[in-house]
Amino acid sequence: MDPQLERLTARIRACRICRDSPLGKPLPHEPRPVLVPSSTARILIASQAPGTKVHVTGMPFTDASGDRLRDWLGVTNDEFYNPDFFAIVPMGFCFPGQDTKGGDLPPRRECAPAWREPMMKLMPQIDLVLTIGLYAQAWHIGAARSASLTETVKNWRQVHAATSAPKVIALPHPSWRNTGWLKRNPWFEMELLPFLKTEIRDRLKGVADKTMPI
Repeated sequence: MDPQLERLTARIRACRICRDSPLGKPLPHEPRPVLVPSSTARILIASQAPGTKVHVTGMPFTDASGDRLRDWLGVTNDEFYNPDFFAIVPMGFCFPGQDTKGGDLPPRRECAPAWREPMMKLMPQIDLVLTIGLYAQAWHIGAARSASLTETVKNWRQVHAATSAPKVIALPHPSWRNTGWLKRNPWFEMELLPFLKTEIRDRLKGVADKTMPI
């Protein structure tokens, strides 16, 4: 890893602003920032925030959502967790806690303003960002985003065309709670996922070709 990126990552993993200098109520548990930065990956997974299982394991997407996401991308576990292939940097680095209904709270408001811009500047090789959920789409897509997540994802061709350096593909959250959404929007699996898998495979092949011994 690039030394500057390594130093920034160490600072993020030591970050406690959501507990010690919070915007609103402090984080109700010990922070555990979870991220996988990379100096070589061309693909960034811009997710929301760790869930309960990820908070325990310290590894992103070690849950049912991760299984579904890897299926969407058409990659193996080894490929997914290879930092030469994927950087995984959520909008909020720590598990934010749960609401009264048992659902995960939104990403903490402190994380992105403090860390996202410097992190992105130190990963200039990223040329594809997969934005998972509203918060990542708001940060990475900006004016090209529609009023709702469904419309933003449905307009994936326009979003992809409107973004450059890096390109962006908008995705819903792979949570199993979104199974109904997938059934109501069959175009997602029929049209977007084949394109997504091609984009992923092309970039993985490009990185693998560069890292193969001569």
